Amino acid sequence: MVQDPSGEILVSTDDHICTITLNRPDKRNALTVKMVETFRTTVEKVGTAGDVRVLVVRGNGAGFCAGMDLRELAAQRESGAVDLNALEHALEALERCPLPSIAAVQGDAVAGGCELALHCDLRVATDTARFAMPLARIGIAVPVTLTWKLVDTIGAAATKEMLFTGEAIGAEQALALGMVNRVVAAPDLDRAVADLARAIAHNAPLSVRAMKSFVQRLAEERRSIRRDDLEATALRVRSSEDAREGLAAQRERRPPNFRGN
Repeated sequence: MVQDPSGEILVSTDDHICTITLNRPDKRNALTVKMVETFRTTVEKVGTAGDVRVLVVRGNGAGFCAGMDLRELAAQRESGAVDLNALEHALEALERCPLPSIAAVQGDAVAGGCELALHCDLRVATDTARFAMPLARIGIAVPVTLTWKLVDTIGAAATKEMLFTGEAIGAEQALALGMVNRVVAAPDLDRAVADLARAIAHNAPLSVRAMKSFVQRLAEERRSIRRDDLEATALRVRSSEDAREGLAAQRERRPPNFRGN
């Protein structure tokens, strides 16, 4: 597998298990546009690799992923509107990957990082992990299909509370909501993920892939729902003055002053 020259996306394969590692720990693995593109192409290549049976996604350092890089988002907003299309396409590639995928979540999984974990088939989290979608705190709306992914996972009521408040959900609450499959002590994460990945990899690969495709058909049906009006609403939010103010306030570490325009 071709490695990312920047070293921000690491790829390794062992015993039919491919691990993609976000490697920007000093920035809590915040995703740049380049990282998102590299991640998408890597997932697509892994999905066609004949020697790989399971995909693991993890982050280096104390956190899983802090979402999109705020400096890049702010620059996009100054140019007109925040563009999350590349992230949506990368997450769609992950969801549609024929291989079963596992997210190894330690620390925080925030915004796009939370969605990255959700778009894996299974999630193993440490007891210190937290999941958050605080986009309302910076004046941005979660993209339509990513909102639907949350609803699919934890239901409408929990999704509304998570999005309306922006508050983080701890590991045990995430387990109760069905957001994660297993919670383990932080020192046990790598071993727990490896054991789960090996258990899947040692099963019949044609069976596993077939059954994943059966489950995924429901997700495909969701994409056929008319949503042009919702996408237009999302664009208005991403190009709003509130989005400009929210991103500026985040960078300047001050409370935002939202005006609803």
